[in-house]
Amino acid sequence: MNTDYQQARLTRDPRFDGTFFVAVKTTNIFCRSICPANTALEKNVEYFHLAQQAMSAGYRPCLRCRPDSAPHSYAWQGVHTTVQRGIRLLSQYKELSITEIATKLGITDRYFRQLFQQHLGLSPKQYQLFDKVLFAKQLLHQSNLTVEHIAHASGFASARRLQHNFKKVTGLTPQQVKQGKEKQSELISLRLSFRPPFNWQHMQSFLALRVIQGVESVTEDCYHRTFVIGTDKGWFRVSRIQDKHNLKVEIRLPNIEKLPAVLNNIERVFDLNADTKTIQSQLLRCGIPKDKMVTGLRIPGVWDTFEAGCRAILGQQISVKMAITLLSQLTQEFGETEGDNVYFPTPKTISNSDLNFLKIPNSRKQTLRLFAQHIINCPDSPIDDWLHIKGIGPWTVAYAKMRGQSSPDIWLNTDLIVKKQLTKINIDAELARPWRSYLTFQIWSMV
Repeated sequence: MNTDYQQARLTRDPRFDGTFFVAVKTTNIFCRSICPANTALEKNVEYFHLAQQAMSAGYRPCLRCRPDSAPHSYAWQGVHTTVQRGIRLLSQYKELSITEIATKLGITDRYFRQLFQQHLGLSPKQYQLFDKVLFAKQLLHQSNLTVEHIAHASGFASARRLQHNFKKVTGLTPQQVKQGKEKQSELISLRLSFRPPFNWQHMQSFLALRVIQGVESVTEDCYHRTFVIGTDKGWFRVSRIQDKHNLKVEIRLPNIEKLPAVLNNIERVFDLNADTKTIQSQLLRCGIPKDKMVTGLRIPGVWDTFEAGCRAILGQQISVKMAITLLSQLTQEFGETEGDNVYFPTPKTISNSDLNFLKIPNSRKQTLRLFAQHIINCPDSPIDDWLHIKGIGPWTVAYAKMRGQSSPDIWLNTDLIVKKQLTKINIDAELARPWRSYLTFQIWSMV
């Protein structure tokens, strides 16, 4: 590990940003691999997979390169699947206790602690605390939120608790990091980093062809959409920043405690944590012609699995344009409106309608109603359970996994476009594991 990381550190290659962190023993500070500070001697350096591991070892985050802003690398760490899920849940639900997270994972507190200690060398409680502090640090640097609001967004009960833990971990107070007057605004603004390359044009073009009127809008440099998370409604806008390895994100969200979950989902929708360098190397080995490869391709996500399921059901055996027309009609009929904002319909409104305004076969209307009812009755059931619903087959389930959950290893070999392209090029999809979703999108891009 040290040899590979040493070369990436010395070259400050941004494609490795977030895959490891560099701790300097002489300063007791840890940095991102791209930190512009003077390069430390190798004998004085220690490497960590996670920022939280460096903090557990007693290192403080660098104020110059800000490790709190580095892209995540959950899926490439090779750790136990349950640990990966635990990391995601701890980051997404900062307000939950360790016991509540363990319950979501379906394991005991004790086993949860054992797994974390075994794979990461720290306890879930330690990881949670360091993660909260890093998130608070990001908001202190980037947002216009007050310290009190940042405390609640980061999962601390009060500004006092944030103050105590932040000073303990970083050696600084929140006020020292924030530097300047607090100016509370309804609009939360910050930046999310990614490892280059990032093909914004491909992402923008794919989303633009699938915009649901009222819910989404796409311009050359910006994507805007409304969302519902729990009982809360809001909207976000993502903008491209030229010549920078990050995106500007603006969020309107009434409940600040939902901010971590919203940011995690935006990262997923734009696939910001993908290691495209590694993925592209794998796809070349499976047979994608180099001259046909879309560099920096990401998986364009959908806000949630319910919307992804509706998109897949209404998109069966018809063109993308016709499917989006149907989705827009569905939203116009049932989507809740607040001013200029329109929100994607709820399962309840769809399940209770005869859907006669949609010009589709009655069997598909019934499938859509049954699907909505299933989501109401079994909101946390696995997507594979959808296969029990008449009219939903493997393609629909796979599509929802790929775009609604951003699963990286979905191979849509039954898709009509994919089947047609496979007659023209020789692909060994097994060699693309675990990145077959990216293989699917690469093949789609060849049309």
